[in-house]
Amino acid sequence: MDHLTSMTVFANVVSEGSFAGAAKRMRLSPAAVSKHVHLLEEWLGARLLNRTTRRISLTEVGASVYERSLRILEDVEDVRTSAAESHARPTGSLRVSAPISFGALYLGKVVAEYLAAYPEVSVELVLDDRVVDIVEEGLDVAVRIAPLTDSNLIARRIAPSWEVICASPEYIDRRGRPTKPSDLQDHDCLDYALRAGRGKWRFDGPEGEVAVKVSARMTATNGQLLRDAALSGAGIVLGPTFLLGEAVRSGWLEIVMPLFKPVGRSIYAVYPSRRHLSAKVQSFVTLLADRFGENPPWDNWNVASGVDNPD
Repeated sequence: MDHLTSMTVFANVVSEGSFAGAAKRMRLSPAAVSKHVHLLEEWLGARLLNRTTRRISLTEVGASVYERSLRILEDVEDVRTSAAESHARPTGSLRVSAPISFGALYLGKVVAEYLAAYPEVSVELVLDDRVVDIVEEGLDVAVRIAPLTDSNLIARRIAPSWEVICASPEYIDRRGRPTKPSDLQDHDCLDYALRAGRGKWRFDGPEGEVAVKVSARMTATNGQLLRDAALSGAGIVLGPTFLLGEAVRSGWLEIVMPLFKPVGRSIYAVYPSRRHLSAKVQSFVTLLADRFGENPPWDNWNVASGVDNPD
């Protein structure tokens, strides 16, 4: 007996609400539909449907079997699709969203490599620091450096995002160097307005995690702007190494509070679902993970500057 076919027929009977509806949808005779349901009940040793001349309804066992059958059939379809697409060549238009600073600094080279490898794909890169709705805005992939809140999305970690807290030598000469989080209350802080827990900076210290509320002298929705303000002596900035690392390596910014390391985050490639994952999305996400990974190129400044990786 073909149990998968019988499960498919049974699921269609339930979704269509009748044997006749399932027969029409599947282009089978009503007798064939009835036989498949009967054989499935016989195999399972349980009645799945209550039948009357006017309607059908699920038994308690039938309701459970229906839900599990849907999952099994979806998994089977996923296997079939994945096998087919593993041999498919990426084609079409790929829409990618990313934060402004990260995208401008690091995605251009990766996208260029991707386009060279897959000439039948075109890429539209949308840079935006807000957390966009992937489905609503018609995106294929989003690069995110933020807490993941939508359980309906699939997320693949493509790199760590370590952070540092630093200021310019000119600011430190003028205002002094903080040595612990509570000192920040007496300093001019430059805060990223879209950070989760805005106004609260978190650190791993000698005695565990510490959170401090800062009164920001300046806030902005863009990290590059905050970096430039810090370079000009406006205050103390907390931000990712992919943005601040080069300035630290060059001596334009100095790390403060070395015993208190900002709590790190992760960089993810996020997409709607594994089911029917297109070859273009799969290949692009794989390339991102390969080019960045657990030792991303922007953290080479640690070796050059002699500063420990803030892990």
